[in-house]
Amino acid sequence: MYPFIKLSDNVITLRPFEFGEANVLHEVVQESLTELKPWMSWARQTYTLETAQNFINITRAQWASGDMYAFAVVNSTTGEFLGGCSLSHFHPVYHLCNLGYWVRTSKQGQGIAGRAAKLAARFAFEKTNLIRAEIVIAVGNDPSKRVAEKINAHYEGILLNRMVIETEISDAYMFSLLPSDFGLSPQLR
Repeated sequence: MYPFIKLSDNVITLRPFEFGEANVLHEVVQESLTELKPWMSWARQTYTLETAQNFINITRAQWASGDMYAFAVVNSTTGEFLGGCSLSHFHPVYHLCNLGYWVRTSKQGQGIAGRAAKLAARFAFEKTNLIRAEIVIAVGNDPSKRVAEKINAHYEGILLNRMVIETEISDAYMFSLLPSDFGLSPQLR
């Protein structure tokens, strides 16, 4: 478990989702449904204000227990909500996790997802006893694949039947980030 924290590169800031921002989260997800729906199981027409509030409640509880670190991605200067980034599915034996990201439609193509992924991965390696962050991307999700490539994540191949998006089974690209990508040595504590 690690306390609530903010991470910043002075362009974007990652921080826990806040209880009072269900409205803005709902609004941004609705703005971005067309782009998110094919790739994210949670991005559905049924994503309501209550869904957003429940997500915030659950992710804050999971943060407190160390089971997941879900970050709101915001503009460092204005505080504008830009998207989300998370570290999840922590493996207690192999010291790895899943790293995911999404950016609202109106802010895509500005390098935000890559910045968020790098900040979250560095946090994972410095603070949470991990030696590997996996970026698992459905085959066909070319924007997310380009993000992984641009941040020089290690491409490891295609995993067959790796994802289920709603009711569709999908193969997935496997990328990874390692502590050495950030000039760090793996540390098992």
